[in-house]
Amino acid sequence: MLAGIILAVVLFNVGRYLTLPYIKASQVRFQALYTEQPALVITGYMALYVVVTALSLPGAAVLTLLGGALFGFWMGTLIVSFASSAGATIACFISRFMLRDWVNNKLGDKLHKVNQGIGKEGSFYLFTLRLIPVFPFWVINLVMGLTPMPLHTFYWVSQIGMLCGTAVYVNAGKELAHIDSVSGIVSPGLILSFVLLGVFPLIAKKLLASLKPRIAARH
Repeated sequence: MLAGIILAVVLFNVGRYLTLPYIKASQVRFQALYTEQPALVITGYMALYVVVTALSLPGAAVLTLLGGALFGFWMGTLIVSFASSAGATIACFISRFMLRDWVNNKLGDKLHKVNQGIGKEGSFYLFTLRLIPVFPFWVINLVMGLTPMPLHTFYWVSQIGMLCGTAVYVNAGKELAHIDSVSGIVSPGLILSFVLLGVFPLIAKKLLASLKPRIAARH
């Protein structure tokens, strides 16, 4: 089944639908459909996001921007948060129970470092990776499948750890949705969104630096 889904994605070139130009061009149509059938659009969006994340396909960042453009900041953040966490957990599950040997062959070099981090800091290490990803998120999802971390712990730590980054990207998508001309690119809201995208890792790093001594003291 998994192979069939991946084959369908390749054959039908689903990736072309996850590009920013295509999504921007389809914004009006999506917005009209969302107004008419909000439950259907939310369900379809979340299902697509879960599949993309679970299969480690490219396009999650663009889908997050779409979430902001289509649903607004608060609803978009809520929807993306749950969809991304669910997809990541399914990817971790697939890695652990279905593709363990393949993941170990491809990403086993990163496993030692991750196990060391978990052994030293526990679930806080995953929280750190979610705030400041040393590896891409899809790599984190797959490598964590080879660790002894329980799936429920992986889920809730991922949801909390990815929340701030999700909010920043959703906000950027909300601002992109307001662009109707070239002049809109220099709007204050969009500039602020991109500034947040740039400084968020620095803020997260400072936050983690202040939290780690407290976590270490508890251990």
